[in-house]
Amino acid sequence: MRQSTGVFGTMVQWVRSLLFIMQMYVVMAVMALAITPLALFRIDFAYLAVRKFCLWVRFSARIIIGLDSEVRGTVPAGEVLICAKHQSFFDILILCSVIERPRFVMKRQILMLPIVGYYARRIGCIPIDRGKGSIAIQQMLDGLAEGPPDVGPLIIYPQGTRVAPGAKRRYRIGSAVLYDQFASDCVPVAVNVGLFWPKAAVMRRKGVAVVEFLPPIEAGLPQEKFMARLEEVIESHSDRLMREAGCMEV
Repeated sequence: MRQSTGVFGTMVQWVRSLLFIMQMYVVMAVMALAITPLALFRIDFAYLAVRKFCLWVRFSARIIIGLDSEVRGTVPAGEVLICAKHQSFFDILILCSVIERPRFVMKRQILMLPIVGYYARRIGCIPIDRGKGSIAIQQMLDGLAEGPPDVGPLIIYPQGTRVAPGAKRRYRIGSAVLYDQFASDCVPVAVNVGLFWPKAAVMRRKGVAVVEFLPPIEAGLPQEKFMARLEEVIESHSDRLMREAGCMEV
């Protein structure tokens, strides 16, 4: 009986997850229809649409699938560099729900996505050809120089892509290049989100997804020392958050 209850509960959670995903994209489409005409003329409406959608996803995730979300630490503002752990689409949404005027370094293919691609371009995200080495670095620097006025934080994922909880992937030099360009403190971000919202799966799990803004890494470090500090801080704190959530494999 206990086993069948567990199977039934899993099936119910899968159905709830599917309904959650469906309504999320319906809301995205409705909001795009309502706000995009305004966003064409004023960038403030683009930022508003992004933030309201992300807040809706956080709210509906809690109501429909029992996935709450928590933001810890001081949310940075202004033109600052944020280097974040990336485990899931949900960590992007959480960041965008609390950061004023965010923009991301992202793979160029995202520009081809309906709605998401338009808003990524409109808020000044920097598209790069991931895996192209020096070409991608130059694209990143050009995008930084050509960014819109009055921008907010720039977010980069040091590992370059989503990385599943417990998996290892090297940290790329792009974060250090931007750190030098900003010549200011860098804010690292730890997450445990991938435990609840995995890549390429329908199932969303109940729990508390956490995004934590950590104490800044001071400006002026040599690139190698910065990269070593960044990786140690982000990985150790992400492992801590995952252990707090009950993951015993980190």
